[in-house]
Amino acid sequence: MPHPNDPSLRSFIPVDPSSDFPIQNLPYGVFSAADSSKPRVGVAIGEFVLDLAVLEDEGLLDLSPAYEVFAQPSLNAFMALGPAVWSRTRAAISALLREDNPRLRDDKPLRGRALLPRQDVTLHLPFRVAGYTDFYSSKEHATNVGVMFRGKDNALQPNWLHMPIGYNGRASTVVVSGTNVRRPRGQLKPPSADVPSFGPCKRLDFELEMGVVIGQPSRLGEMLTEAQAEAMIFGFVLLNDWSARDIQQWEYVPLGPFQAKAFATSISPWVVTREALEPFRIAGPVQDPVPLSYLQQKNAQNYDLALDVGLRAAGSNNAQSICRTNFKYMYWSSVQQLMHHASSGCAMSVGDLLGSGTISGPEKHQRGSLLEISWNGTEPIELDGGVKRSFLEDGDSLVMRGWCQGNGYRVGFGDVEGTIVAAD
Repeated sequence: MPHPNDPSLRSFIPVDPSSDFPIQNLPYGVFSAADSSKPRVGVAIGEFVLDLAVLEDEGLLDLSPAYEVFAQPSLNAFMALGPAVWSRTRAAISALLREDNPRLRDDKPLRGRALLPRQDVTLHLPFRVAGYTDFYSSKEHATNVGVMFRGKDNALQPNWLHMPIGYNGRASTVVVSGTNVRRPRGQLKPPSADVPSFGPCKRLDFELEMGVVIGQPSRLGEMLTEAQAEAMIFGFVLLNDWSARDIQQWEYVPLGPFQAKAFATSISPWVVTREALEPFRIAGPVQDPVPLSYLQQKNAQNYDLALDVGLRAAGSNNAQSICRTNFKYMYWSSVQQLMHHASSGCAMSVGDLLGSGTISGPEKHQRGSLLEISWNGTEPIELDGGVKRSFLEDGDSLVMRGWCQGNGYRVGFGDVEGTIVAAD
C-alpha cells in the first residue's frame, strides 16, 4: 500500500493543486454541522470535511481498545493513543479516500453522511489546551528587537544562544481562528509620564508563530531525548500570539510578559500532523556555540514552510500582504524547545501547546510583527488607499497562512484570522 505522503496519490474527491488540503495532508479538526450541535472530529479533504465519528461507528477505523474517540469535542482522546495509532489511522483514512478504492467512493449513503462541505460546518478549537508556553526562538526577531531597545552591540542577551528562551502563557485564552480579539486594557506608562495610567492598549501587535501540539505526556522529573521529544509531537497549527506592546514595555521587568500576552492567542482550526510534514523537513541554521549536550540534535528538525501575513484594514475588503517568511529560519527547533521544557523535570501533558515565538527572516519583508515592520512605530507601513499603520487599529483583521509546497500539491494549514474590536 502506498505511503500516505506519496505525491502520486489522488483522492476520489477532486482537489485543486492550490488547495491546502490534498490527500497527502489530512489535517485534524473539530467541527459541528447544522443538523447536530455536537462537535466531533474530522479531517479536511479538498472543500470537504470527512466525519471520522461516522467512519469509526461504521467500523472502518481500527482504534481498539479505544472507542468513540472521534465522537468527542476535542482531539485529546485520540492523541493520547500514541504515535502508532496516529500513523495507522492516517493510513486508513488515506486508503478510504483513494480514487481507486470503492469502499467509501461507491457507497452513496455513507458518503452522504461522512462527507460534508466545509462551508456548511462550524469549526471549533481542535484540542483542549492543557498548558501554553511561548518561546522566543527566531534569531532575526530577537536581534531586531534587541537592536531597537538595547542597541546593536547588545542585541542578544547572553543566554539567548545557549537555550530556547520561553515563558508560561495562558491556556484559557487560546481561541480558534475567527474569534474576535478585544483590545486589552492595562497599565500604561510611556517614557514621558511620571506615573502609570490604566486604559486600552495603544500599540497592539500580532506575532506570526507556529504552534506545536503535544500528543503524549512525559513524567514528572523525566528528561527527554531527541527521539522521545519528536515522538511526542502530534502536529502543528498556525498561531498568532497577539501582543500589547505598551503594556508589555511597562510590566515585563523583572519577570517577563504577563497581561500583555494573556488576553488572546489565536490558532488555526486544523492540526497538520508531524507525519504529513515529514517530506519537508530540513536542517536549521548552524548553531554557534554548539548547544549543551541535552539540546543537541542529530536529525533535521526544521521545516520548509512558507508563511504569509495579510492585514485587512478597517473598512477595507481586501487583506494586503505585509510579511512573507519561512519557518525554516528558526534558530531553536520545536524539538529543542520541548527537550528544554522537560529538562528541569517539568511534566508535559497531552494537549500542551508550544508557541515557536515570532518567526522573522533576514529580509525586511520577512519580519513577523508590526513592532519590527514599523520599527517600533518610526516607519509606518502604507496600505492600499493611503492607509498607514504602525500598530493595529480597531476593525483591523489579521490573516495568517502557511503551507509546504510539494510536487503538484501543497500541505497547508488554512487560515488563522482575528479582528480587533474596541475595548469598550
